[in-house]
Amino acid sequence: MSKAARLTRGSIRGHLVTQTVPMIIGSAAMMSVGLIDAYFIGHLGSAELAAVSFIFPITIALASLGVGVMVGINSVVSRAIGAGDMILAAERAHAGAAFALVLGAAMGLALYFLLDPLFSLMQASDALMPLIRQYMVPYAMGVPLLLFQMGLNGVLRAQGEANRASIIAIGYSVANWALDPLLINGGFGIPAMGVAGAAWATVLGWVIGIVLALWLIRSTALPIGFRLLRDAPLGASIREIMKVAAPASFSNAINPIGLSILTALLATQGDAAVAGYGAAGRLQSFATVPLLALSASIGAIVGQNWGANRPDRARLAMLEAGVFCIGYGLLLAVVLFAAGQWFAQIFTSDPAVIHEFDSYLRIAAWGYAGFGLLIVANGALNAVGKATYSLAQSAARVFLVMLPVAWVLRPAWGPAAIYTAELAANILGGALAAVVVWRMLRQRG
Repeated sequence: MSKAARLTRGSIRGHLVTQTVPMIIGSAAMMSVGLIDAYFIGHLGSAELAAVSFIFPITIALASLGVGVMVGINSVVSRAIGAGDMILAAERAHAGAAFALVLGAAMGLALYFLLDPLFSLMQASDALMPLIRQYMVPYAMGVPLLLFQMGLNGVLRAQGEANRASIIAIGYSVANWALDPLLINGGFGIPAMGVAGAAWATVLGWVIGIVLALWLIRSTALPIGFRLLRDAPLGASIREIMKVAAPASFSNAINPIGLSILTALLATQGDAAVAGYGAAGRLQSFATVPLLALSASIGAIVGQNWGANRPDRARLAMLEAGVFCIGYGLLLAVVLFAAGQWFAQIFTSDPAVIHEFDSYLRIAAWGYAGFGLLIVANGALNAVGKATYSLAQSAARVFLVMLPVAWVLRPAWGPAAIYTAELAANILGGALAAVVVWRMLRQRG
């Protein structure tokens, strides 16, 4: 058995901890970027905060597509490592990195040319469109960098290199923290760019992340090199990656698509509702970092053990991860329910925005345990090549629960209908995911 397949040996709980804790640190650093953005942009004014609230679901959708590619690379590479075939693992790692870069370029071009119709469809007002364009034009230019960074991250995660993956996230985030106030507000001879400064800070952060990733990956069992990339049989490897990446990308993108539609429904209630919902969503993204980190780390653990024909260890990993999701999710709900207004005042002093921020957390936070179960189960299913099941349950959560509940309740409940719809989707989606993943993992052994 290859030394790289270390997740097939030793304590499952120990691997969950050692793989997830660095991911928490890295993910927290990355999610803090959204909070820092919201903090500085919120001080520019309510219009700017509303503009980035429209932008937020779109950027999350693009990142989710990138995560799908990363998951596909993680899945096929980790299973090859678990099976002891390091040549195949190297071929798929190189193919995945190249594919991520090319796909990112295509996505960036599409975003650039579809900006106006996309945000018009989301009901963004004419007053907000100039602010949205200021942010989204540089962001679209940087999408290839985002995808390439995620592709390299997938290669590291497949090897169980959680520490190195977290270093990349921290490097990107620290660069963004430093650049945000400088580029948004100006200083040291640099003119104030407003919301565009936040986008440029993000793009430059991705550059830093890629440089770190290429340096860190050199000393692993699967170094990325241009000569190896030239010699790798790309076609077959990309096809295998896409079997997981395509459904995983759509599965990850479905939630932000649903959030985009919810944002459009909220737009009829006024800019304050959109601003409060968007800012609270950024806090939610940060607060659920341990769940997101666990969903990322479980892929390598389940994938390597599945490839090594150890389904018992894969099931144990999912069971222990599920218990954590429920416990942490409920604890988080209590904290956010009690302290919603205090958190809101960090972002804005507008009473109407603070009210909507607090209202969202008081309702939606009780579904975070279910959300954790859903994303961790999806991570496990993707790892064993069952990404279509992840896609189906994610689609059911949004299109059969979230959007119908919001649509039916909105005339009577107003903004609270949107928040209740998210709660219902997370509770039912988490319960369904737990059942599906357990049945899938019991099919072998």
